[in-house]
Amino acid sequence: MVGLTACQHSPPRVDDKVQITQSVDTNTPSEPESRWILADQDAEFCQQPKDLWSRIRNGYGLSAKAHPRTEAELKWFASHQDYLDRVAQRATPYLHLIVEKLEARDMPMEIALLPIVESAFQPFAYSHGRAAGIWQFVPGTGRRFGLKQTWWYDGRRDIEASTDAALKYLSYLHKLFDDDWLLALAAYNSGEGTVRKAIRYNKKRKRPTDFWSLRLPRETRGYVPKLLAIARLVENPPAHGVVLASIPDEVYLQRIDIGSQIDLDLAAELAELSLEEIYRYNPAFNRWATDPDGPHSLLVPSDRRSLLMSRLLDYPAEKRIAWTRHRIRSGENLGILASRYKTTVPLLKKINKIRGNMIRAGHSIIIPVARKDLKRYKLSSEQRLSRIKNQQRNGIKIEYHVQEGDTLWDIAQKYDVGVNRLAKWNGMAPRDPLFPGQKLVIWTQAQVSSFNPSNFTHPFQDSTKRRIGYTVRKGDSLARISQKFRVSVSSVKRWNGLDNERYLQPGQRLTLYVDVTRQGSGNI
Repeated sequence: MVGLTACQHSPPRVDDKVQITQSVDTNTPSEPESRWILADQDAEFCQQPKDLWSRIRNGYGLSAKAHPRTEAELKWFASHQDYLDRVAQRATPYLHLIVEKLEARDMPMEIALLPIVESAFQPFAYSHGRAAGIWQFVPGTGRRFGLKQTWWYDGRRDIEASTDAALKYLSYLHKLFDDDWLLALAAYNSGEGTVRKAIRYNKKRKRPTDFWSLRLPRETRGYVPKLLAIARLVENPPAHGVVLASIPDEVYLQRIDIGSQIDLDLAAELAELSLEEIYRYNPAFNRWATDPDGPHSLLVPSDRRSLLMSRLLDYPAEKRIAWTRHRIRSGENLGILASRYKTTVPLLKKINKIRGNMIRAGHSIIIPVARKDLKRYKLSSEQRLSRIKNQQRNGIKIEYHVQEGDTLWDIAQKYDVGVNRLAKWNGMAPRDPLFPGQKLVIWTQAQVSSFNPSNFTHPFQDSTKRRIGYTVRKGDSLARISQKFRVSVSSVKRWNGLDNERYLQPGQRLTLYVDVTRQGSGNI
């Protein structure tokens, strides 16, 4: 077995071993054999070199009582060894950097495990709430803590920058909630206003205001117990029947200042890394190159840092990007050219020293381009989105072109699909803005005579069933709505893309297919 020791921070005592040996010799009815084996495992782990899991465990600082919610989460993690293996593999490049920053701030080392709860250490994770990166920052909070977000670069996915921002935010919350880390963690998940409101509610009723006593959103009630459960599992894996793949306690990634924009394929070639590796170490870069306005730096494995630095000396700034000269044709503008060459209007204006937005047919401009086919940059934002949209799903695929004034809600209702599902098919969050001309993919179970939206037919067109819209009222539930219109709960959920985790909200619009022959006079 490999992984964290079960030594409880010190070598096993001799009297502990004697006591266990006596238990075996006397054949007491307390599973002595398994206790003997565990003692052997503990001794073996204690003799192994310290790894990063040991360093994390030795820095624990959260105080938490045993609670059924934590026990339930612990049981789940302990029964999913394959999940723990995947998480450890993803965490390996990033975890040492996080641990070092936590130590520098003298913060509880359990926080190093928080990205497991947030994103399972997936650097390209994007949630339904518009949160991105291993620390899952939403756009506004990211900007609040200095994370730059542009077409080229999203600092919410920058491993080092987002870690600094997350620790700064957690430190602020810790101070805000009177040095209570559990409340700080809850606020990191649901927002400081939500937690303060819950505290005020309890104070008015003279109730305790610790985390376990507050009325918080369902997700938050499970969020903190998940972290505490993972921390307990990491503290003693053998006690829970799991193994944590060892992660060496040594620097994995180091930042190198490159001074200018660079094609990521060239950076990978010079560092003798795969292009996928460059993206996974630097997931903040959305496109085929780094941001022309910075940051002008890259994270690379420590054993490649010197190699890349030396080879960059042979590549001045103008050689780090490929260039093409484009002769402007009638009808072309900067927006059209930026879209065609996968760059931005401000960069074209800056490179070509263009004032305003006017360009003239017959003139030429210089445009930066990728040195390889764009499909080679598989982890760029564009290619990741393309794979999501082209993923085969059940039903009939429709391509929809967004019109002026369209919303995801309108489109979802038009095609009788759930908003969350529609967003997921297109790599979006439900609240992401739409733009005229944007292409969406829609998978519908309904019969469609062609890809023209005007020919869309609902599944019950030739029956006694009729499509209606229903606005959720206060006190409504799926069961109540289903009884009222004499349809099944599962049908309502399927028609609207609902899942078991979501509550209905007053004002929410539902699509129902009801049999008009079975309705009361007031239902339709």
